[in-house]
Amino acid sequence: MLEIEEEMKSCRLCPRKCGINRMEGKTGYCGAPSVVVAARAALHFWEEPCISGKTGSGTVFFSGCNLRCVYCQNHSIAEMERGKEISLERLSQIFLELQEQQANNINLVTPSHYVPQIAKALQKAKQQGLRIPIVYNCGGYESVEALKQLEGLVDIYLTDFKYMDNALAKGVFAGGGLPGDGKTALQEMVRQTGPAEFDQAGMMKRGVIVRHLLLPGAVKNAKAVVQYVYETYGDTVWLSLMSQYTPLPQVKDLVPLNRKTTRREYERLLDYTFSLGVTNAFLQEGPVAEESFIPDFDCQGI
Repeated sequence: MLEIEEEMKSCRLCPRKCGINRMEGKTGYCGAPSVVVAARAALHFWEEPCISGKTGSGTVFFSGCNLRCVYCQNHSIAEMERGKEISLERLSQIFLELQEQQANNINLVTPSHYVPQIAKALQKAKQQGLRIPIVYNCGGYESVEALKQLEGLVDIYLTDFKYMDNALAKGVFAGGGLPGDGKTALQEMVRQTGPAEFDQAGMMKRGVIVRHLLLPGAVKNAKAVVQYVYETYGDTVWLSLMSQYTPLPQVKDLVPLNRKTTRREYERLLDYTFSLGVTNAFLQEGPVAEESFIPDFDCQGI
């Protein structure tokens, strides 16, 4: 606990390196206090098939975010509008409860600003019988130093790679420089897990999945992300190309973010992806850009 308190006194967990003393109740860009705040812990069935499977992914949604993109689909928790403070003891119990519910894994969503606390809770839960894979589900804006605290604890990194276009990045969140930080973090994730491993049922046991949400009008940026990831890591990692962008009320006046991604835009991205020779990729089909796919952050399971 003393180590956690020391880190919270001058928080430098993410590339923003705010240096805020969270122990005094101050908050940095992510908005998170020194204690863990979570908004939902439940089985989730809308992840990639190798993560959700038939029985669901044991998903814990944490409140706060070091990105806070203007179009965020989880806006209410990113802005700390929803959530409940919990102890490390309670967090470790939640992990075990999700395992008892037959979760395929423990899925930590937006965990970056609570890395030391989560590491302690995972250690405790593993001592008490937690044995299913741990998924670190993040926005990709991570520091290598924080990720190293998770080595040996996290089995799967499910990370976004949002931007290769700096102008686009600066237009949707106040953190220019994300492309470089995203590359460094991804390199560390791949170093920790190695190539993807699956069991006989097709469930991922180790590895990295790189997600990219295609934004409206941003096919060029998406192609650059796919090109970088595939040319750098080849078949070592899996891509997950998503067309589910849903324009929420906070972007109603922001063009082109106030519309859905078109089918043609997504097809252009897929055509390019296949032309590179990519075979390890998850794709989306059918009507997925709906608010009904966004969970209720009602503190269920917390």
